[in-house]
Amino acid sequence: MMVIEIKNLTKVYLSGFWLSRVLGLKDLNLEIEVGETFGFLGPNGAGKTTTIKILTGLIKPTCGEARIFDAPVTDPLIRKKIGYLPEHPSFYVHLSGFELLNLYGQIFNLDGKLRKKRIGGLLERVGLAKDADLPIRSYSKGMVQRLGIAQSLINDPDLLIFDEPMEGLDPLGRKDIRDLFIELKKNGKTVFFSTHILSDVEVICDRVGIIVNGSLVSVGRIDDYLKERMKTVEMTVEGLETEAITLIAKDAINVDQAGDSVRFTFTEVDAVNNAVDTVREKNARVLSIIPHTISLEERFVEKVKER
Repeated sequence: MMVIEIKNLTKVYLSGFWLSRVLGLKDLNLEIEVGETFGFLGPNGAGKTTTIKILTGLIKPTCGEARIFDAPVTDPLIRKKIGYLPEHPSFYVHLSGFELLNLYGQIFNLDGKLRKKRIGGLLERVGLAKDADLPIRSYSKGMVQRLGIAQSLINDPDLLIFDEPMEGLDPLGRKDIRDLFIELKKNGKTVFFSTHILSDVEVICDRVGIIVNGSLVSVGRIDDYLKERMKTVEMTVEGLETEAITLIAKDAINVDQAGDSVRFTFTEVDAVNNAVDTVREKNARVLSIIPHTISLEERFVEKVKER
């Protein structure tokens, strides 16, 4: 079953005094499966937030269709199954963290006992238990972001839609949220989120989509993007004779020698294996073998530049 189905989605904004047409999305087609963690990537202004606002019913598309749980995104009943975090969450600052979550729990008609238990668990999970009774006006940006994530989970939704959930978080906070995403996946939740932090995407996502200038340019599994990820391998050895160095150097793209140590750089795995065999035959010693790999960030830049 598809949790999210987007078909030929287009959004045109009218901008300025002359109401110039600005294309936000162009013929976007995308499907997200049950239990999937999907990263929605793109440069600023690419159409990520526009897509998310259409999915949550905050704006209407110019044409095309978006469905969640096989229902139109305008169906109010499906919103009970959705948790949402906007890019810049803004809350009633005179309330405490506990009071805000209590308000959202009331909106979802949670009974008092369940509401109190769930609020306590969520505040603990996002690291705000000690600050639960402080007014939100005293929260840092990272604390507000954590609170926003907690409110998105108050109704125990089946689908989480996050717009830049790592925004404003320090490294420890990012790790906490990554761990939370992994927990959500284990519990069968579907997560759709946009982000600029691609190192996090490599860790938590099943698939990613890359959008540029309103058009989806690439969709695929993380493994597929990175399966041919080796760029070079550096091998440092010690104790080789000149003849053996010359033999290994034939397969290397670079050779650096300092005293008794030699560092070879290879682009082929077979060349590395042959070099190791030669080192062993000559009773020399391998000091290190260091692979240098292509990151998701580099793949992302490639896709964006292709456009």
